[in-house]
Amino acid sequence: MHIPESSPRLHVCVLGAGIAGLAAAWELVRAGMTVTVVDRATGTGQGTSGANGAQLSYAYVQPLADPSLWLQLPELLLARDSPLTLRLRLDPWQWAWGLRFLAACRASVSRRSTEALLQLAGESRAGFDAFLREERIACDFSATGKLVLYASEESFAGARRQMELQRQLGSVQQALTPSQCVQVEPALQHYAPRIAGAIHTPGECAADCHKVCLELERVLRARGVQFLLGEQATALIEGGGRIAYVQTASGTRLQADAFVLALGTDSPALLRPLGLGAAWQVPVQALKGYSFTAPASALPGAAPRVNVTDAARKVVFARLGDRLRVAGMAELTHAQDWAIDPRRIASLQATAQDVFPGGGDYRSAQPWAGLRPATPTGTPVLGRLHGGPANLFASTGHGALGFTLAFGSAQRVAAQIVRLRG
Repeated sequence: MHIPESSPRLHVCVLGAGIAGLAAAWELVRAGMTVTVVDRATGTGQGTSGANGAQLSYAYVQPLADPSLWLQLPELLLARDSPLTLRLRLDPWQWAWGLRFLAACRASVSRRSTEALLQLAGESRAGFDAFLREERIACDFSATGKLVLYASEESFAGARRQMELQRQLGSVQQALTPSQCVQVEPALQHYAPRIAGAIHTPGECAADCHKVCLELERVLRARGVQFLLGEQATALIEGGGRIAYVQTASGTRLQADAFVLALGTDSPALLRPLGLGAAWQVPVQALKGYSFTAPASALPGAAPRVNVTDAARKVVFARLGDRLRVAGMAELTHAQDWAIDPRRIASLQATAQDVFPGGGDYRSAQPWAGLRPATPTGTPVLGRLHGGPANLFASTGHGALGFTLAFGSAQRVAAQIVRLRG
């Protein structure tokens, strides 16, 4: 199959049918462009967008690279049950990423990253809200707020310092006592004695990212977007300082005026053969996360209605209609490691049973694992790559905030592509 550049409108090929790629396609269509979406999966949202943490953390965006991480390094490197696991391999790319990550664990870098992420999150919230108003999709959306729980006075003090920084940057948050936490979320009554305090962000939201992806596909198809699913992009072919076409495993040559790379952890591998140093400009490393989804209890005060994060165990809880999503863990791994470790799922179930003992039917949980595309600083790689082809744009490296940042990222990338019209 050969797809020519025949449209009088700007034709953009989006590589990736997860939330980042589909949001980009949505903004490009709204800008009046012809769009083709390509993905190796046979359906949309089947990668890291499939069953992620579901929280939309627009105001609580603290990057993983933080000065406090230095004190945790021995546990992260050695403990078997650590929520953050650094399993180093003989991989120069992984070591280079790790060194850059450690270099980013400085207060000044964390502050810059927080400021950049809050700005992008605000843009993303406006974009997603506009999409919801316009399309009225079914995605188990809720706006019940978020509680981040801290188990020690020391960690709670650090959280209050981060809260003050985020307040200065426009976030609306407050520190709560354990009893106040129960007032906000009655399902925490059982767990309150083990809480030192919490940060409450009343404006935070949640939604089923996979359902959003499916609805985006439906809406985009209705607007004329072509989907090539089950087609794996294998090479970006350059000519004259531009990407001439994308080669796929089936032999298809996909031509377009511009290309958006939204392939998450697969993005660097596709860039390396260009020989332009672009892979270093896209320092994306796979951080593997796990989740399970279980039927939520119908008993009053048993299952949470508010989004909850256990900061010590780095586990998040999100209510999705009559289901409860529990997600967490971060394992430094490689881009093809999609295997589900039953020990990790068992750990998540134990945490859920501990925090919300009657919250759901955990025995009926549906397990899942995904690969978060993380950069050392936590800020995504967006737009044209410095020194790269003039018509190649990136939207990747969102880490654990892919769902939160997708629509803001899409707006920024689409704005750059619009300028190609000249």
